[in-house]
Amino acid sequence: MAWWKAWIEQEGVTVKSSSHFNPDPDAETLYKAMKGIGVGSQLLSHQAAAFTFPSSTLTSVSPWGGHSRCIPAGTNEQAIIDVLTKRSNAQRQQIAKSFKAQFGKDLTETLKSELSGKFERLIVALMYLPYRYEAKELHDAMKGSRDDVSSFVDPGLALQDAQDLYAAGEKIRGTDEMKFITILCTRSATHLLRVKCTRNLHSYFAERLYYAMKGAGTRDGTLIRNIVSRSEIDLNLIKCHFKKMYGKTLSSMIMEDTSGDYKNALLSLVGSDP
Repeated sequence: MAWWKAWIEQEGVTVKSSSHFNPDPDAETLYKAMKGIGVGSQLLSHQAAAFTFPSSTLTSVSPWGGHSRCIPAGTNEQAIIDVLTKRSNAQRQQIAKSFKAQFGKDLTETLKSELSGKFERLIVALMYLPYRYEAKELHDAMKGSRDDVSSFVDPGLALQDAQDLYAAGEKIRGTDEMKFITILCTRSATHLLRVKCTRNLHSYFAERLYYAMKGAGTRDGTLIRNIVSRSEIDLNLIKCHFKKMYGKTLSSMIMEDTSGDYKNALLSLVGSDP
């Protein structure tokens, strides 16, 4: 099945490893983006040297006459999007190591301190190792050791369990008995019924993305989780199913339902329309 894996890697992913990758300049770009270092701050320093201002405000001479308020350069969100959504997860981990080595700071914690809201949630999700992100999302979804404590059943977890059971039993010679025991003994009856849901994986995720945005409000957790987790696996294939099933592209629905840097980052991860 090596050919299938190679095909998926070429056709399915929307986020690929950057060619000629070097984590050091990427780390420096992120540092400057979050600290206002660069053209903006250099301009301000020259202005400050040329004019005397009241201590409470910083103003500059407007080219149209009079004075205008000069706002210090803040976070460059687009630079963050350009770097982190265009690198593979493995490359992001290298950038984080370089960031720590060069500037003595944890990249993820720095991102948290500089960003906010849904955009922060999305960007921070990109910085997790895939298995740690999945573990975090499962933990947040279940909120307990067994989900029949409440009526909530996470469809994503049910799908993963279905895949795990298949891999543990039918797919390979022999049976991974511990996997069966773990799932069958820690999931509720309602959840185990949902395990049967997987027949077409890409249609399933297309449906999840559609209903995350359909109607009033957006289920941002579902939207972020599915786009981040599938961007390096099969998001291009999911996009094709999305268009066939709903008559519109995934990116067009994201544009209608989200805004600002959050929208731009999602669209960068999703890539061009099929």
